[in-house]
Amino acid sequence: MSNIITAHNLGKSYGSFQALNNINLNIQKGQIVGIIGANGAGKTTLLNSILGLCSYDGDLNVLGFDPYNQRDEMMKKICFISDVATLPKWIRVCEAIDFVEGVHKSFDRQKALGFLAGTNIPLDKKIRHLSKGMIVQLHLALIMSIDARILVLDEPTLGLDIIYRKKFYRQLLEDFFDEDRTILVTTHQVDEIENILSEVIFIREGNIILSANMDDIVDQWMVLNPATENIDAARMMAPVSEQTMLGRTSFIFKDQSRDRLAQLGEVSRVSLSDLFVTLMEGD
Repeated sequence: MSNIITAHNLGKSYGSFQALNNINLNIQKGQIVGIIGANGAGKTTLLNSILGLCSYDGDLNVLGFDPYNQRDEMMKKICFISDVATLPKWIRVCEAIDFVEGVHKSFDRQKALGFLAGTNIPLDKKIRHLSKGMIVQLHLALIMSIDARILVLDEPTLGLDIIYRKKFYRQLLEDFFDEDRTILVTTHQVDEIENILSEVIFIREGNIILSANMDDIVDQWMVLNPATENIDAARMMAPVSEQTMLGRTSFIFKDQSRDRLAQLGEVSRVSLSDLFVTLMEGD
């Protein structure tokens, strides 16, 4: 694999507020990267920097381009949809397809129509007559039909019901993603994307607190549900976190022997959402 996004001491401040704090980052071709953080953590600022939508301090290279100074050329190879993306309310669905086909040479009209065939969106309706969910579906169909090197998705399924969210991510893997494309995705629905990610980045207060391969997370992090008589012994092994719910105590460990933990109780993989909460609440 080769790096297609590299950042060194990337920073961004708004007055006295430090939105990004000397971030170092390498993202490779063919990865699906989840950028996860609480509101105000710096996710959107990081994406805006990568997309050349704001100035920044430090060094940032995306597909060989300086995003802020070479944005026009860079964006020919990138597609982006934000959580506040809108479409003109006066335009018809078929006209939106015509427009994108006319302005983007890498747009595949038949692919867009194929995506829309799996929805209830009528091609002759104006955007103003579509529900919020339909507008999101249309926007996603247009974006996913462009042959881009990098696809950036900021809360892409916001406003969609769970059935279409699952369908969207399935289509993303089957019809868009391949080893030559890279996807960056932010979402608060962490558990829904966990199974498609190859890499994960946790960001808190402008700092990256975890940047890891999903396989490494599975190997390094474990949940232990000990037998009642083994709870004190589990505490002696220095867990990263402890939680008691409905009378049952569980621990999260890092870099512990799975066999040793299994002597105390049931061992399972940690969910990405539980790991996120653990690291967000830690020092």
